[in-house]
Amino acid sequence: MNAEAIKRSLQSSGLRCTAQRYAVMAFLMDHHGHPTAAEIFEAVNRVDSRSSRATTYNNLRDLVKAGLVREVAAEGRAGRFDAKGTRHHHFICDRCGNVEDVEWYDVAKPAPRSLGKRIVRESQIIFRGLCMKCAPRHISR
Repeated sequence: MNAEAIKRSLQSSGLRCTAQRYAVMAFLMDHHGHPTAAEIFEAVNRVDSRSSRATTYNNLRDLVKAGLVREVAAEGRAGRFDAKGTRHHHFICDRCGNVEDVEWYDVAKPAPRSLGKRIVRESQIIFRGLCMKCAPRHISR
């Protein structure tokens, strides 16, 4: 995503395009992994030392709320962030904590009676297990 596209996506989501918010979004668009908030802060701060930790974390919260970024929550570990625009699921390795994208497939919607009066905004599937790097080590023991 180029600079103009990032600016348009922020504006169309109702967010002002501040230098710090732009830097966070640009980093996530260029980053192929799933960085933590601390990793994002460090990267953005190397480019613009005026960006504080609080500003970075607040911008991440706003980007998630606006639907431009997804937080992948790994129990007992720091949340990781993803701005990949295509729909996909995630796999989290129980041993190393690595988060990988998994190809999207549609999941049957739950029966309305099972949700009661809840309104579902989004759903995502997180697969857990051992990644390809950790699985061979586990098997060889």
